[in-house]
Amino acid sequence: MPHLRIETNVPKNSISQDFLSKATKVIAKTLGKPEQYCAVSVIPDLPMSFSGTTEPCAIATLMSIGALGVEENKKHAKVLYELVQKELGVPTDRMYITFQNEQTSNVGFKGTTFHDIFG
Repeated sequence: MPHLRIETNVPKNSISQDFLSKATKVIAKTLGKPEQYCAVSVIPDLPMSFSGTTEPCAIATLMSIGALGVEENKKHAKVLYELVQKELGVPTDRMYITFQNEQTSNVGFKGTTFHDIFG
């Protein structure tokens, strides 16, 4: 159910083949969610500017059912900024992360919603 979406101007050929699996492990660990429910998508090669320049930058969204909040998001931000800086070369001052805490009824899976799955 967690989904990390990263939009970036970093070229696709600069993103390692194992970045998605690394990012999946990071979000599963930081959120305390099973890895098999985690999804990661990266949209590279976007025309983007941040602070008026086109140096490497990104916009990310981390969606989860629960495990998000004022204190939790600080922990998530720390590990996500470290990951993106190390793996994509985006400095921590050139990316925003939006944290989206969804209700179980707003996330679909297997032809229904997590509201029905969780009971």
